[in-house]
Amino acid sequence: MMKEGEEQTHGSGVSATVDSQRYLAVVERSEEMERLGAQVSKRKSLLIFGPEAVGKTRLLKGFLKTQPLALHVPQVQSPRELLLGLVENLQSLHLPELNLPTDPKSLGTASLKGIVQRALDQFQFILALDHVCGPSRVVTGMIKDLNYYDRTPVVLVARSPHMEDIGALQSMCAGRAERLELKEFAPPVALEFAERQARSAGLEASNLHDVLRSLVRLSNGNPGAIIQMIRMALSPRYRMDGQIKGHVLYLDYRMGRRD
Repeated sequence: MMKEGEEQTHGSGVSATVDSQRYLAVVERSEEMERLGAQVSKRKSLLIFGPEAVGKTRLLKGFLKTQPLALHVPQVQSPRELLLGLVENLQSLHLPELNLPTDPKSLGTASLKGIVQRALDQFQFILALDHVCGPSRVVTGMIKDLNYYDRTPVVLVARSPHMEDIGALQSMCAGRAERLELKEFAPPVALEFAERQARSAGLEASNLHDVLRSLVRLSNGNPGAIIQMIRMALSPRYRMDGQIKGHVLYLDYRMGRRD
């Protein structure tokens, strides 16, 4: 006899039911959210990393909703674009103490940097930089200057903590406490997630359950991949005689076809 909250498993090794409290904690990334909040509360920087579509940006955006003094730049490219993004964030906060320019795009990079530095001196902001990918030395130097020995913590989002992804920013997140890895869902949670997504999308097929199990296995429990493939499965391209052509769908997904 099973105990309350235990998982039922079948021959495939994938759970048929998942305790709802555990499911929500995993899908909502409760533990990771707490870890992120604790690190920032100590005014320390943090790197969020993990594979594509695992939910890094979703986690970041959810956390930023709890941070009234967060400055978010969705994609870091050049130093000037970084600074302009930060100044635009500052303008959206409507803090009269900052005395911001009305037309920041007319200013040079040095002036923009001065504006941002003064704002960071006045308030306990945090910087949130998403989609960090192989930043140049000039960009990494700018980020380190803005961090200024942890005066302003920086939350970085990248695919890995390796040099090709975060470059010279490695020194800001060298220890375990400065790194937060987002992992793909374990099979029981991933299957429950897939079933809920399929119901929400109105996806039906005589082989639906088998297809969802296959997608969970082939995607390694990646939530973004599961969502995208369920959307693709609604297309007539992947339907025949009331069934979903799961293998073809997965191959198209891996080849980059999204229609």
